[in-house]
Amino acid sequence: MKFKSIIFFFLIIYCNNIRAQSFQEKYDSFKKEAHQNYASFRDECNKKYIQFLNDAWGWYYGEEPTPVPDDNPIPPKPYEKEKEEQLVVITPQPVPAPQPKPQPKPVVPIYEKPTEDENVLAFDFYGMPVKVRFPIGLKLKLNNVKPQSIANGWEILCIDETNNTIRDCLEARIRYNLSDWAYLLFLDQVGKAFSNNTNEATLLTAFLYCQSGYQMRLAIDNDTRLKLLYGSEHHIYNQPYFKSDGVMFYPFGKISNQISICNAEFENETPLSLIIDSEQTVGNQLSDLRHIHSDKYPLLGIDSKVPIELVKFFDSYPTSQIGNNPLTRWAMYANVPLAERSKELIYPQFKELLTSNSELEAANKLLDWVQTGFIYEYDDKVWGHDRAFFAEETLFYPYADCEDRSILFSRLIRDLLGLDVALVYYPGHLATAVAFNEDVYGDAMMINGRKFTVCDPTYIGAPVGAQMPGLDYSQTEAIVLKR
Repeated sequence: MKFKSIIFFFLIIYCNNIRAQSFQEKYDSFKKEAHQNYASFRDECNKKYIQFLNDAWGWYYGEEPTPVPDDNPIPPKPYEKEKEEQLVVITPQPVPAPQPKPQPKPVVPIYEKPTEDENVLAFDFYGMPVKVRFPIGLKLKLNNVKPQSIANGWEILCIDETNNTIRDCLEARIRYNLSDWAYLLFLDQVGKAFSNNTNEATLLTAFLYCQSGYQMRLAIDNDTRLKLLYGSEHHIYNQPYFKSDGVMFYPFGKISNQISICNAEFENETPLSLIIDSEQTVGNQLSDLRHIHSDKYPLLGIDSKVPIELVKFFDSYPTSQIGNNPLTRWAMYANVPLAERSKELIYPQFKELLTSNSELEAANKLLDWVQTGFIYEYDDKVWGHDRAFFAEETLFYPYADCEDRSILFSRLIRDLLGLDVALVYYPGHLATAVAFNEDVYGDAMMINGRKFTVCDPTYIGAPVGAQMPGLDYSQTEAIVLKR
């Protein structure tokens, strides 16, 4: 009886092993089939797209660019304390803050393809050394830009071995926190590193951009140039665009006003967003030391350095608005975090000098530092056109106007004091308002039921709560920034 029990025990173990093995085999089979289904689906999408590349072309005329809103800037004014101050409380029109969305994903997961030999392209992207794998023997040749040649080129790229190329690009997007715009610039560098032929480089960039999940269209300009158009929900200033099925497509680079476009959609394509919600971790080189000090508080002097490659990247950034409200463009600049390398140098100095200060005292010191530490100049005079600065740019360039000062001040208040800040727009002027935790006297804004006290970085010498005279209070708008 005991012997039978032992046999039964081992029989149960054997059966369980068989079942476990069977389950593992079934699971492995399922994974393999799912992988094949994914690959088949992506292959099917590309096959359909290749068919469209042969015949889905049409002529399009460019739409007039969205101009930068015409707004006569109000010059800075020195603060003069009035004998009888009148408290002003305004309820501006609230503007919804731009909300970032998840970045696009490939139509199906991109699996790495084990290979023994690959070419590796090495290049520099804003000071960062990058390597991208390419299959050996990949021969992409465009002798012309006729639809048939473009379709043939796309088919050449649709091989399993280019999965590693796509994966390396997506890995770089994650590694360096690349925004959509930075990722498009990165893919452009990949294309140029792969081929000296402009059309071949453009086709590769378009392929990688499309396979990464982004919305794009290919266009033929003057029968000789292949161009990439990227879809975007933003109204990009001073950039011509082409409208297809209600979507705005912007040219990546210069283009003629009449072009032939392949209006073929790719599965689950997603438009590019110009919202930057994380630090772009590009090159390590810092700018020269710059000392910025406050006039009213002589001890508040800060030594500043910023990542020089980041400033170069910001110089490429296209200014835009979301929907029909120009105030969103400044919010997109203001919500970009200061680089960690900038914070590591600047913020300890601020914190040491603001230790034991109340919220109001610290805010007044930061306000005067921004008011008096930078030279005011009009964008038209310096740049020849309207241009807002990211916080790092204001710390780098010698001149700053009202919008640049407001963006920098809002960043300092949120990071150093942990307070909510709103950008406040008056016709011709941009200022800020701060939601203090303590009771603060002065001019204020009631935004969504909360009190925000006015802080104007261009009202030179003015304390917290002083609103610049002569502004049109009847058309104010406010947007609460991301903390």
